[in-house]
Formats: sequence, structure tokens, C-alpha cells
Amino acid sequence: MQVILLERVSKLGQMGEVVKVKEGYARNFLLPQGKALRASDANIAAFEDRKVQLEARNAESKAEAEKVAQKLDGETFVIIRSASDSGALYGSVTTRDVADTATESGFTIERKQIVLGNPIKELGLHTVTVVLHPEVEAEITLNIARSNEEAELQAQGKSIQDLAAEADAEAEFEISELFDDIGGASSDDDGAPADDRN
Repeated sequence: MQVILLERVSKLGQMGEVVKVKEGYARNFLLPQGKALRASDANIAAFEDRKVQLEARNAESKAEAEKVAQKLDGETFVIIRSASDSGALYGSVTTRDVADTATESGFTIERKQIVLGNPIKELGLHTVTVVLHPEVEAEITLNIARSNEEAELQAQGKSIQDLAAEADAEAEFEISELFDDIGGASSDDDGAPADDRN
């Protein structure tokens, strides 16, 4: 199906271009969302009449998106989730979770604007792209942790694996000190009876 684009569509084309797309994509996404019109002679003529208005509206929405992007780009949002000791989440972090967290922090983001390659399934810092306008994107960081204290440590650059290794090393050190103390005490005990026998 041939359609004329009413705005820039990622990986498809710029405003005003006539492109060929699959019928289902046009019927289910482009046409209902108002991103395109069927490429008939009447619609092409109507687009030419409205082109100046569409370009002005696009410029306004792009300018607004750029303002939001300046504030949003580089922001870090903390999401607290339950996870195993190895850092695997019980469940996953989805676009809805990201949108809700950003909204709680004072940004208006819809879940369809968030680009996740796959749902996030482990603790740590994750970079996520937010598409605010077809021509404007921002990158945010998600700090996914089991507690606020853990989130602070992750923000300082320590991973869950580093924290677990430090805890293990500390436990081993304490155990070795305990055995050294016990070993020293038993050698003192062994020496005393030997002196008594002489």
C-alpha cells in the first residue's frame, strides 16, 4: 500500500514522502495514529494544502520535545525491585515501570516513548532511550537495586557482584582470624601441661 507520511517516521521516511508499506502496518498503525494518509491523488493534494500547517505543528512539537530532552537527558531514576543474591530480578522492569518512575519524578513520559530492546531482568545500571519526538531522543539511566542503600553503592560504580565478593572476602577474613585465635589458644594449652610434667 502506498501512503503519504504526515510526519517523520523512524526507519520509513520524512514528512511528505510517499512510501510503500505493508497493508497491516498502514491499517493498524500509520493511519489510525494520524501519521500517514493513503496516497490517493485527493490525499496528496490535501497534504500539499496542509503542508505548511503540518510543518509548523511539527516544528512546535519538536521545539517542546527538545526542551524536555535537555532536562531529561542524563537523568538517573532509581527503581527498587526484589532480586536474588546473584542479581537476577524476580520479574522484570518494563516500559510501564520506567514511565511510572519518570512520572513520579516530575517528567511526563508515555510508555510508548521508551525503547527497551528487551525487558530488564537484572540489577545494575541500565541506559534506556526515550523518543520524545520522531527527531528528538534522550538517554536516561535506570539504577535498579534491592534498596536505596544498594542503589547509592551502584551509583558509585560498585556492581552487585563486587558487593557480594567484598562481603565474602570480609567473612573469610573474620573466619581466618577466628581460627588463628583458636589455634593460638590451643597451642598455649598444649604448652602448659608439658611444663607441669617436668
